[in-house]
Formats: sequence, C-alpha cells, structure tokens
Amino acid sequence: MCRSPGFTLIETMVVLLILSILAAIAYPGYTGHLAKMRRIEGQVALIDAMQQQERHHSLHHTYVAYSAAEPLDGQRWWSGSRAADSAYELEARACPGNALRDCVELVATPGTANVDAGYRDSECGTLSMRSSGEQGASGSGGDNNAARCWP
Repeated sequence: MCRSPGFTLIETMVVLLILSILAAIAYPGYTGHLAKMRRIEGQVALIDAMQQQERHHSLHHTYVAYSAAEPLDGQRWWSGSRAADSAYELEARACPGNALRDCVELVATPGTANVDAGYRDSECGTLSMRSSGEQGASGSGGDNNAARCWP
C-alpha cells in the first residue's frame, strides 16, 4: 500500500483541538486587558478634565458643570478620540452638599447611548473624581473598590 504525503484527518483534528484549547485560555486574558485599557482611558480623561476645571477655577473662582446634554465649548464629554468610539461619557457637577464654586465632581459612566453602548465594566463601573482629591468607583469590588480601580 502506497502512502501519499499530507496530513491525516486525525492529525488535523489534534492540531485544531490544541489551537482551540490555547484560544480558550488566551481569550479571557485578552478581554481583561482590553477592559483595563478602556478603564485607563476613562481615568486619563477624568484627570485631564479635572486639570481644565482647576485652571478655570483659578481664573473665575468657580468650577463649571457640563454633560453630553449640555456640552461646554472646549471641554470633551467623552473619554476617547471620538465620542462614538469612547468607552466613557463624562459629566461635571457640584459635589453632593456643596456649591459648584467650592467643589466639582467628575463622573465617567461606561457604555452609555452617547458613547460605545456595548462597553461594560462590571468590575469598576462608574469612575468618579472630586476636586477635593477623592476618587471613587461604583463597581462590584466592595469597600476597597476605589483603591483597586484607581492606580
């Protein structure tokens, strides 16, 4: 009996099985890194927005509120390079119990209708930053959620 060169069906199936196992192991790590990258995008956008708020406060002795519904010229209400591709929608408002001239709270909400609606961050959820220096996160991490979600 003459054997022709090539791969048998069994050999091909073994290779496909090995590739499937490797993909199943690698995919969760890949998606975790993507979520962390998008979270950092939101954090950087909050830090940049807070710097702009502090510059405005030093000139006008008050902070300024804005959102996607009420945008402010020169201030981005999204986290990425374009609103449609961004993971977070930004909003600036007065801190609870304070006037806007005294304290501003910046909130980054993931996956709204105005940005990439498919993005979810159940681990950290909504990120927040106050002019008083407090940082927060509303995700499922419990009491140390802000410490885990902010570097």
